[in-house]
Amino acid sequence: MPLKSAGIIAYRKRRRLEVLLVHPGGPFWRNKDLGAWSIPKGEYADEEDGEIAARREFAEELGLELSVPLIALGEVKQRGGKLVTAFAAELDIDTSSLRSNTFEIEWPPRSGKRQTFPEVDRAEWFTLKEAQERINAGQRPLLDRLQRLAGGE
Repeated sequence: MPLKSAGIIAYRKRRRLEVLLVHPGGPFWRNKDLGAWSIPKGEYADEEDGEIAARREFAEELGLELSVPLIALGEVKQRGGKLVTAFAAELDIDTSSLRSNTFEIEWPPRSGKRQTFPEVDRAEWFTLKEAQERINAGQRPLLDRLQRLAGGE
């Protein structure tokens, strides 16, 4: 059974449609940019509702609980087989005030030392064109669906 994730694409309409993407924290992602960004998302169990999971993961990764209605964008399959269920919400969030949960790993590897890193080290607004370049390739269809739904470029 493939892993399942659920997430939310926050979007806003300025001169162009913009989407909020997050950059994963931790040493592995430190120097990666193109293809490394994602929608705020996280794994959930089969018995859990996707929308509830998406709201929880958004809060964990950005420190912001959403009460606004969500628009279903459907599901995509990433290269590794993970299924991502996505929703959209029109929001205008100040990225400077966001805070993420943390995780702990042994770093450097085999050093015996444990370090704590944020799940998400930053969040930024991108135009659709910029987002298409930065987002994980498996999530690109979600941006296309959002564009059809919300209009704009």
